[in-house]
Formats: sequence, C-alpha cells, structure tokens
Amino acid sequence: MTGWRGPWKHVGLLGVVIALAVGLAACGTASGKSVDARSGSAAATTAPAASSNGSHAKSMTGDTGSSGSSGSSGSSKATAGSQVAPPRPRQPKLPAKARIGDHGKGVAALQRRLAALGYEVTKVDGQFGPSTLHAVTAFQKANRLDRDGVAGPKTMKALAHPRRPHPRLGGRALHLEADLTLQVVYVVRNGKIQQILDASSASGRSYVSQGEVRIAHTPEGSFSIGRKINGWHRSPLGLLYRPAYFDGPYALHGAPSVPPFPASHGCIRITTTAMDGLYSKLVPGTRVLVYRS
Repeated sequence: MTGWRGPWKHVGLLGVVIALAVGLAACGTASGKSVDARSGSAAATTAPAASSNGSHAKSMTGDTGSSGSSGSSGSSKATAGSQVAPPRPRQPKLPAKARIGDHGKGVAALQRRLAALGYEVTKVDGQFGPSTLHAVTAFQKANRLDRDGVAGPKTMKALAHPRRPHPRLGGRALHLEADLTLQVVYVVRNGKIQQILDASSASGRSYVSQGEVRIAHTPEGSFSIGRKINGWHRSPLGLLYRPAYFDGPYALHGAPSVPPFPASHGCIRITTTAMDGLYSKLVPGTRVLVYRS
C-alpha cells in the first residue's frame, strides 16, 4: 500500500477529482461526436430536438425528397420518354349549302364525304358538276329525302348520320341490286355495298311502240347478265350506252339523262360515267336482283 500511495501522496483528493473529470470529458467526445473526414473537425451526431411543427422531422425522413431535385428528374425523364402525337390537320367543314355550279373547299369536303359513303364521285376537285349532282341525288334517294340535287340543311344533317342500306343477297361475287322504290342501283361485292348509283327505271306511263300501246314497266326478280353491246346502240325506243341485257329487251345502260324519278320505257338507266366504270365488271352470268323496298 505504501508503494501505491507514493506517487499520489502530494496530489490529494482535489487532484483525483480533476483527473476523473478530464477522463469523462474525453469519453463524451468519443461517443457524442464524429470526426469530419474532410475538415478533421469533430461534428456532433446527436439528433437535435424536434421542433413543435415537425419540419425537421420531415427533412430527416426524406419527405422533401418527393418534391426535390430527384423527383423532378424522374418526372422530366417520363415526359421526355413519352411521344406526343402531332395534331391532325383540320379538315374543311361541309358548307351550309351547295348546289350545281358551286366550287371551293366546302364542295371538296362534300365530295370526300359522299365518296367515303360509297356514292359515285369521279373526282374530288371542289367543283359541283354533274357527277356531284348525281351523287347528292343518290344520297337523297337512299336517305328518303327530297330529290332536288341540292345539298341543303337536311342533306347536310343526314350526311353526319347517314342511313346505310344493306344488300339483300350475300356472296363473294359481284352482283347488282336495283331498288325501284328508291331509284338507285347497288354494286355489291363480298356481301357489302361498294357503290350506290343514281338510277331511273320505268315510268309506269303508256307509250306507243311499233303501233302498239304499251305500259312502261321494269320487271322484278332475279336475273343474270346475258349479252352486252360495247358502245352506243340505237333501239326502237332510243339510244342506249353500253347496254348490258338482263331480261330479254330490258337492260342496264348508260344514258345522257338520268332524272331523279322513274322515266324510262323499262330499262334501268345510270349515267354514262357510271356505265363506263361498271361495264367491264358485268361479265355474262353476273346476277341482277330487281325489287321494291
């Protein structure tokens, strides 16, 4: 015991207390602070007390990260990665009214609409000529409107929500259907109406031919194309353009005049332009269905 007390005998109790205090201070520095590797200074790691509004707690839990730079970066990447479709070009609107002799973008829009619905428009040129007149008339017939050939308010409204006729016969082969009530001819293939043509059938009136009084009549039923004549043909009742006969003297043929009402002696008239487009397709045996709706 004497040996141990030797070095400390002059220090006394006060020295022991001071030494203990210094040791405790050194332990607190090691446990409560860390050394900053960049500056070499001691940085406190003890979390400060949370404030009353909890803002510091949010920063510690990473809530600010949802609206920080990393979140913005992710949003930017998503926007950059998505492809925005280019705006579609605006199509000219249908005019309020159009009639023979009119021209312009509105007429062209009318022609495109009629062509899309299957009515014969030879060319989308913005000119309201005879072809467009017959297309409008055929549309009015199929939609049971006044057949004046003028695309007025009722016709324009019907163009937005048109009546879509359906063929009576199916099958893959091309065939024709003539609706005598509506005065139109349907060109049908694969069970769908491809074209709707303006037409005019028998007037039902009396006429004189070769000294006999007859009644203009178009036969109804199922027929097939027999002989054809390529060109103008003069019959006892007038000129026929590229006639395709389907029942004896009765033929589908082109004519210079196709009024919006029944006017023939018995044949079915369509325009010469329509007959040019149809003639080569009407091979012998092509079926022709004639009926009233």
